[in-house]
Amino acid sequence: MACFERASPALREILLKIHTAERPLEIEHHVHEFGSVHYHVQSSASNQPYTYLSVSTPLLSQGLPMSSDLPQQTLEMVKGICPDVVEIVEPAKEGYRLTLKLNFARIPHSKVSTKMIRDISSVQAVILSSELKEILRNVDSQEVSRGLYKPIKLIYHPREPFFVIKQPAKITAVFPMRFKETEDVIIATAFFQELMDVGSSGACTKAPHCIWSAIPPPELRGEPIQDLSTNCGFVSFDITSRHVEGKKLDKTVWNLLNFYAFVKYHVKSTRGFIQRRMRMCLDRLVQPLQTAEIEEDQPVKKKAKGCRRLRKWISSSKLKILKRKYDFTNKIKRIRSRIKIHGFSRFRRRWLKMPKFSPVTRYIKLD
Repeated sequence: MACFERASPALREILLKIHTAERPLEIEHHVHEFGSVHYHVQSSASNQPYTYLSVSTPLLSQGLPMSSDLPQQTLEMVKGICPDVVEIVEPAKEGYRLTLKLNFARIPHSKVSTKMIRDISSVQAVILSSELKEILRNVDSQEVSRGLYKPIKLIYHPREPFFVIKQPAKITAVFPMRFKETEDVIIATAFFQELMDVGSSGACTKAPHCIWSAIPPPELRGEPIQDLSTNCGFVSFDITSRHVEGKKLDKTVWNLLNFYAFVKYHVKSTRGFIQRRMRMCLDRLVQPLQTAEIEEDQPVKKKAKGCRRLRKWISSSKLKILKRKYDFTNKIKRIRSRIKIHGFSRFRRRWLKMPKFSPVTRYIKLD
């Protein structure tokens, strides 16, 4: 399972803005995030370099008798984020579970400051992880020894509850999966089946055992019907002692809290990938049709109408045009030379028979 970023992006941006400002800022921000989390950031120019951060998070479980105040172990974990910068204000601001006093004068202006502010922005992840650890530790051991494994309903997001069942040799986490759209249900079902196949392979022997079922597991018998109404089945993970040893405990708890977000992220990414490939394939199929339509839409070039002899002159070379023009002029001249003068031919014949300087020539009468 992928571990998502624990630091709040919006809270980190606000704290960085306050820290990098050249002049003191008057800031009061209310930030709401996934999981019904509410942040209140207040910074005053007259109270520099202190900034107050208040955090409100709902209880993970409403069924256990737990106080709305944070346990001492959680407060110690919060103090350990940045001991020189973070100070817990008691009592917390009204309407919030925790109020921190941040001294930005103790944060150096270097690359270290980015890491320190990111750690402070992950205070909500510290609170949630600590609560889940406390829930698992405070389960009645007598019920476990008697074989009464009562599920604990945890609500990280109001519409996405999940169950934790503590047993002698393992802890079973059950996630009822629900999706709004049918396409997401199909993709998620294939994803869960593939997750089971990969989890049972030799390459994932150290990973928690994963089980997917279309019906509720036996451990959830007796739970309210609205919690067991799903359209994508139930996913269960068996967590053993080796998954909660040392630093693995914090990572395992955070992965359980974000399993819904992990699944939705991969389902949406897969759906987007499939749609993108389908559009590319459709474009390749439609391209020949579009090319044919463009060719049909192009206007047909019409040939010039007119005399056949004129069309030949236009298509011929310049030399041929000049030659034909010369021939045409000579033909016109020959036509004009055929004009006849009445009696001229008889006179011409007589003239040729007569001597060249005969005096009789002046008396020849024309017919």
